[in-house]
Amino acid sequence: MTRRLPILFVLLTTTLDAIGIGLIFPVMPELLREVADVGLSRAAVLGGLLISAFAAMQFVFGPVVGNLSDAWGRRPVLLVSLAVMAPDYVVMALAQSFWLLMAGRILGGIVASTHATTTACMADLSKPAEKAANFGLISACFGIGFVIGPVIGGLLGDFGTRAPFWAAAGLAAANFAFGLAVMPETLDPTHRRAFSWARANPFGAFRSLGRLPGLGPLLAVFLLYHVATQVYPVIWAYFTAERFGWDTRLVGLSLTVYGIALVIVQAWLIRVILRRLGEWMTVLAGFAWDVWAYAALAVIGSGFWAMILTPITAVGGITLPALQGVLSQAVPDDAQGELQGVLGSLMAVAMIVSPILFSGVFTLFTGPDAPVYLPGAPFALSILLVAPGIAIFLRARPRGAGM
Repeated sequence: MTRRLPILFVLLTTTLDAIGIGLIFPVMPELLREVADVGLSRAAVLGGLLISAFAAMQFVFGPVVGNLSDAWGRRPVLLVSLAVMAPDYVVMALAQSFWLLMAGRILGGIVASTHATTTACMADLSKPAEKAANFGLISACFGIGFVIGPVIGGLLGDFGTRAPFWAAAGLAAANFAFGLAVMPETLDPTHRRAFSWARANPFGAFRSLGRLPGLGPLLAVFLLYHVATQVYPVIWAYFTAERFGWDTRLVGLSLTVYGIALVIVQAWLIRVILRRLGEWMTVLAGFAWDVWAYAALAVIGSGFWAMILTPITAVGGITLPALQGVLSQAVPDDAQGELQGVLGSLMAVAMIVSPILFSGVFTLFTGPDAPVYLPGAPFALSILLVAPGIAIFLRARPRGAGM
């Protein structure tokens, strides 16, 4: 019981964070057209700026917040983040200009440390052998939130473009109250260390963790993995519309099917595979599955088979929890927060780079001057990104690991 409520709060926080992000997606195009008085194409550009600003703040401040949690403890950092998140959504609900929305997203990116901090909490609460499986639960809860969020946002959008923001604010406030009541400090006082700005900036944190034996190559693998897998959110809607003529309903259905399958993989299947293969071999199995899935999507010509393939590709979701488990066990207990902050920064880098990379390749191979018509070219590029990740991971793997 001493761990049950804190773990429940960690999982609930992760789910509500994803819901809060996802439920505002359906109304953003109309809201941006409303506050900026622009057309849809211009609104899409402004929406991209909001996403980039959010990701840039996570890159800069992820290690800062992670180091703060290593120095002050997880509880105060997590609760302060949740306390600021609720009024941030209120600001966006009341915003009458694009720049106020931008300010809200910048502040949101700074305090969106809950994922890194909750992951550090889970590391504190887990035995070494449990970490990868419990990280899978966090990923599953994030997936559940992303499946539910847009659905709720679409329904609330009938009440106006501001309604989802008020709902997100209410969810954040309720979760803050729950955490205040049940969340203890999970970081043992003996594992705390003094805050250092030299380690808290992203580049200083990278250098600090990179000095740990074998961790630098693993961080490179983590970055390559996240850039490669961003091909799905970046290009899927455009790829399926171009290749199969899918409308928004079919695209939404495919994303829902994928989300549900990913939840099953990361909440249940990952535990079965980890027991059989261990963390290192599970990472390799996940990478191999991703390569197969990317190759199939690069050349597939049938919308029917693409829909059938969609939930099957989610099996590659075993990679991330296992890789997080390997990384978590490679650093000492007093650096778990710093590690999660660095991983958050690397994920932010992937979010900044991937839209430019994959959309550019998609345009190159579908435009009128395309050297070869290949809408699936971004998935072929993902294979080229995963391949060096596999090679680096094999070199970093200790002899006999996972056997």
